[in-house]
Amino acid sequence: MMPTDVGVIDLMIGFPSEDARRHYDFLKTQLRDEESSRMEFPAEYMFKGVPNYVGEDQDPVEVTLAAMDVHGVAVGLVGIGADVTKRALADHPERFVGSLEVDPNDITKTVGRIRRAHEKYDIKAVTTFPAGCNPQVPVSDRRYYPVYQTCIDLDIPIIVNAGIAGPRLPSACQDVMHFDQVCYDFPELRIVMRHGAEPWEELAVKLMLKWPGLFYMTSGFAPRYYPKAIIDYANTRGADKVMYAGYYPMGLSLDRIFAELPDVPFRDHVWPKFLRENAMRVFKLDG
Repeated sequence: MMPTDVGVIDLMIGFPSEDARRHYDFLKTQLRDEESSRMEFPAEYMFKGVPNYVGEDQDPVEVTLAAMDVHGVAVGLVGIGADVTKRALADHPERFVGSLEVDPNDITKTVGRIRRAHEKYDIKAVTTFPAGCNPQVPVSDRRYYPVYQTCIDLDIPIIVNAGIAGPRLPSACQDVMHFDQVCYDFPELRIVMRHGAEPWEELAVKLMLKWPGLFYMTSGFAPRYYPKAIIDYANTRGADKVMYAGYYPMGLSLDRIFAELPDVPFRDHVWPKFLRENAMRVFKLDG
């Protein structure tokens, strides 16, 4: 049975916006189909009732905190790009920790950004979207290697999109098989696969069995759609490898996520690890 008092760690959360569409400007030059140009966000065809909005008289940080409090989310991992996130980190350091999204095409600049963000904001992770880089960068490409080494140097994990991209972009760069080479070349690196790894989720399980530093988080999926291979793995040999991540407000509400979560057939011993303990360990969060 899903516990309600563990203090959930949400590894992908953010703040609603009056102009959420602007968050995806970086993809405009890469998307070619006409429908994508009209979407509020580029994977909208997969999501209904996207909650990424806020009224003029509402504070987006307080809106997110209120939703977290309702559902027992103790801490959220947020990207530090926007001013609202920097304010949240400063005003609520006990509730939010930061991550930095990177595109490794400018290698030296990217490594410098990571080091400065770690020094200034104590970021707990680097995140990256290989299919959204411009030009795209395969997970095992040499351009990522200085980023991976920097994460090792700073003792922080990297979160990497895995599987078919939601936006209408080519996805070969996110083929899960790329992780096999990276884990071989960087045995000290902690890598967390983001956004499902489908249709290669069974391969993702095989690689997590093989490589100690490879993990999985459930971002971008409503709980009713968690891949069966991932649930089965968490219930057996992978209890320490699978972590909760939502998708609020980008695509899912916390109300929907936490209404569906209790129906996920995790075994009792898996729930505390999935909701909190694994994230505390992998991201080295404090007490």
